[in-house]
Amino acid sequence: MPAQTLPIIDLENLDVDALRQVTHEIGFFYLTGHGIDQQLTDHLVAAAREFFALPEADKLAIENSNSPHFRGYTRVGGERTQGHVDWREQLDIGPERAAIEPIDPSRPWDVLHGPNLWPAAVPRLRELALEWSSQAQDAGLRLIRGWARSLGAPADFFDAAFADPDPLLKIARYPGHDGSVTDQGVGSHKDVGALTLLYPEPDSAGFQVETVGPAGETGWLDVAPIPGHLLVNIGELLEVATGGYLKATVHRVLPPAAGTDRVSLPFFLNPGYDQALPTVPLSPELAAEAAGVGPDQHGGTLHARYGLNALKSRLRAHPNVTERYHRNLLDLPALRG
Repeated sequence: MPAQTLPIIDLENLDVDALRQVTHEIGFFYLTGHGIDQQLTDHLVAAAREFFALPEADKLAIENSNSPHFRGYTRVGGERTQGHVDWREQLDIGPERAAIEPIDPSRPWDVLHGPNLWPAAVPRLRELALEWSSQAQDAGLRLIRGWARSLGAPADFFDAAFADPDPLLKIARYPGHDGSVTDQGVGSHKDVGALTLLYPEPDSAGFQVETVGPAGETGWLDVAPIPGHLLVNIGELLEVATGGYLKATVHRVLPPAAGTDRVSLPFFLNPGYDQALPTVPLSPELAAEAAGVGPDQHGGTLHARYGLNALKSRLRAHPNVTERYHRNLLDLPALRG
């Protein structure tokens, strides 16, 4: 991996060979030409800051402990990565869907379907977040079709899996601190879905991508925002679908310095919970460079069906919701690993 910066991919004039190469070798890149309106982004960040500045009681009125679907507000220190406390507060926003009742035991991921929780004190946040998600989804689907082409498959190879996707938008704020509570904003991890589009607030710092040297030594690359660009990385689903040819890369967020903070908008584009990405028939040349698929970050099984990965991740990350609504799911064999 280059020691200084990440490559830039232009979605408006997409070079599929460059897209394939960078996500085979690195798994991360800057994206321009994505089509997300900058004014919309600015308005959403402003609304997010208005929400995070509310009194604690107003934010906790929509805490995710009130949602069996893992939607709503997570207080600072309320989420876990690799079992350790993350130091951020956030809103989790998915598609506006009706809850499914009763839950079919063969489809446990259906607990993730449901309505969002919105702050009454910042009513504009709902419209802004849903429109930003829509534009981010459009960009992500264009990338998905680009990956299909880059791997020698038809552009519509993944279309069926994404016909009714289940994306997730996090609106996150990282408050600065002195490191005495935890040394992570978000701990090191890979993303469980198909791909992530991240808008980091301009001039923010702390986002890092793991690097691997020629002798297998690891380090961390500091990734600074570029105005008007998104940061993009693939998730474990695309790694599974390509036999490890495309690379889901470990990354993390360090907490800002004491007295500062940062807001970011990570958007996770995923297929429908009940969908599995089809396996790409790689050419012999590409297949020879596929590293294979190992376990997830916890040593457990990576499932082809997205809903199992998503539910397993949510159960681990939000123990307050799990304990209140879903303790029974922890006994399901597919969700133990």
